[in-house]
Order: sequence, then structure tokens, then C-alpha cells
Amino acid sequence: MTHSKQFKACLFDMDGLLINSEDVYTESFSKVLRENFGVESGLTWDVKVQLQGLQGPMACQVVVDAYHLGNVTDNMEILRLTSKEQEKLWPKVRFLPGALELLKKLHSEGIPIALCTSSTTEKFHLKSGHLQEGFSLFEGRIITGDNPEIAGRGKPQPYVWWAGLELINKERETNIKPEECLVFEDAIPGVISGKRAGCYVVWVPDVHAVQVMSKKRIAELVGENNQQAILLDSLEKFDAGEYGL
Repeated sequence: MTHSKQFKACLFDMDGLLINSEDVYTESFSKVLRENFGVESGLTWDVKVQLQGLQGPMACQVVVDAYHLGNVTDNMEILRLTSKEQEKLWPKVRFLPGALELLKKLHSEGIPIALCTSSTTEKFHLKSGHLQEGFSLFEGRIITGDNPEIAGRGKPQPYVWWAGLELINKERETNIKPEECLVFEDAIPGVISGKRAGCYVVWVPDVHAVQVMSKKRIAELVGENNQQAILLDSLEKFDAGEYGL
């Protein structure tokens, strides 16, 4: 499907969309749940899909509630334990299929891009420091979850995308509107926030996430005839020409 509208900018999520850091979250949460709280199943996808895209404390609260961890009185304890495990794993993170190639293409074509992630500044650097071949292409246009403009107003609220677009417009002295932007996301809160921001969403979820969602829920997220979003199984399937890029 070729869009009649020509899009002028691209706004990207990071975890699970550009890099396989969601694997690290699954591994760390599963280890903590098994070893510290006796949850032998580890982090299951019916729960994981609920916490994707959320900021750390909110995600940990989802885990506390979902697994009825009555002996945990503070979600920050889960955050502390999982963060300790994650620090060992971040250096292993790699770009997902098609991600680096897409960033290079957009950069070479002069299409403005910005990164809009729920990760804190510290975690962003831990995840991306060894992947500068791709992340340097954002040229500093990066909004993290602890940015004062969006602190406490993360996904599924729309502010992170507006903040990313504002960086582009200030730098380029342009007036690109949200409806002229593509938002690239893997997680449901990000899809919702992208739509709320007035952007068109390219939704690239993990296959396991799709498997635990109903067809009705998927249809609600993409809108009738893909009017608000399109569902892809890989960034390798994204055709920039269909969007005027």
C-alpha cells in the first residue's frame, strides 16, 4: 500500500525495535523471578507484553502485580535486582535485522530522524555505547525517559514523540507536523502513544507478542484498512518508497 501523503521525518523507539535489548529484559526478569521469588516460569509473554515500552518503575510494578509478589513491598527492589543482572548483558546487545540498514538509508537520503526511548540516559548509553555505527546517525537527536520534558509522562502518552520532533524542527528550522512523521515501534504503549501524537505508526512487534494478542486487539491498534498503523514482522520489510521517503 503506497501512501498518498509524503512523510518528512522518522521517529524511532529503541528497545526491541532497533536492538535486541528486550531479550536482556526477559533474561534478567526471568532470573530474578526464579532465584529471588520462586516463580519457576520466569517472565512469560502474557506479562511481558504488558510491560514493554513502560519506564522502569512502572514495568516492575506490572511484574509485582502479575505474579502476586506479596513479599515485595516496593517495585524499586525488582528494579534494583534486574538492573544488576542487565549490566552484565548490555554489551551483548546487537542491532535487529534491517535496523542498521534502515538508519543508514534514511541518513544518506537526508531524512531527519530522532530516537525517542523510555530508557534512562544511563541505560541508553549502556545499551548503545558499542553500537555507534548506528546510533551516531541520530546526531544527538535523542530523547530519553528521564528527559525533564517527559518525566512522568512517558508512553502511552504522546509527549516523547512531540519532544523528538521538536528537536528536529529546532535543528533544521522546519515546521514538520506530527501527521508528517512516521513512528517506529515494537510495543503496544508505544503504538498507542504514536497514534495519540498524531503520527502514523510502523509497528514491528516480536512474534511472541503477537501470539498472545487477539486478532481484535491487533485490529484495534492498526485501525481499519491500516489507517493509523501498519504491522510488519521485521524492519527488513519496510519499504521507504511507499511513504515518500
